[in-house]
Amino acid sequence: MSRYDALARSYDGLMADAAYRRRAAFLRRMLRGSAIPVKTVLDLACGTGTISCLLAERGYQVIATDGSEEMLTQAAAKAAALERPPLFLHQEMPRLRLMEPVDAAVSTLDSLNYLTGEKALGETLRRVGRWLKPGGLFLFDVNTPRKLRRMDGQIYMDETEESFCVWRTFFSEKTQICTYQVDLFQLLPDGTWERSCEEHRERAWTQEQLRSFLAEAGFGSVTVMGDLTTEPPGEQEDRWVIRAEKK
Repeated sequence: MSRYDALARSYDGLMADAAYRRRAAFLRRMLRGSAIPVKTVLDLACGTGTISCLLAERGYQVIATDGSEEMLTQAAAKAAALERPPLFLHQEMPRLRLMEPVDAAVSTLDSLNYLTGEKALGETLRRVGRWLKPGGLFLFDVNTPRKLRRMDGQIYMDETEESFCVWRTFFSEKTQICTYQVDLFQLLPDGTWERSCEEHRERAWTQEQLRSFLAEAGFGSVTVMGDLTTEPPGEQEDRWVIRAEKK
C-alpha cells in the first residue's frame, strides 16, 4: 500500500487551508525572475495536482509526477476540464525521468521531506538537475527541523463532512525523522464509515545539508526564504522555500 492509498480521496478536503492560489501566485512571481524564459515546468511530487492545474491555467506547459497512483487519479480528474491539462506521470522522485528538459521545476508542501535517506535526496536532486535546462530554476519548500521537532508527541485532528482524520506524531532525535501515524475514517455511499491506517515519515533536513546536496547535484545561487516571501526565514519559521539555479 502506498502512503496515500486511503488519504487520496480525502486529501483536498483535509488540505483546504494550504493556500494553493497564493502559493501558485508566489511560484509564478519567482518563475518570472528566472534567468531563462519559462514555458515548461515540472511539478515534482504533485499530489492531487492542484498546483499543477493552477500553473497550467496560468499558461505554463506542466509535466507533473507523483509516486501514488491514487493521488494521480484525483489529479487527472481535476485537470480534465482544462484546455491544456498537465501531463501526469507515475514516478517516484529518485526515479524521475522525462522525455525532454524543462525550463523550471517546482515541488510544494514538504514533498522533499518524504525523502528520508541521503541517497534518495541526493539522487532526486541529481535527477531534477539532469532534466533542467542550464539556468533553470528549482523552487521547493520543506518543513523546518524546528517544526518537525515540535510535533513530537502531538495529536492533530482534521475533519470534513465526509472524513475524520487523526494524526499522531513522533520525532526521533537519532534519525531526525518525524513519523505520522494516521487514522482516517471515510463516509461510504451506503452511509457507513470505513477506517484506514497509514504511516508517513518526514526527515528534518538542515539548510547546510540542503545546500550541500544541491551543490553536489550541480545547482548554484541557492537562496533560502521564509514561506511565501522573498525575505530570509526567521528563527520561528515552520517552512522554508529554497530557490536554486542549475549551473
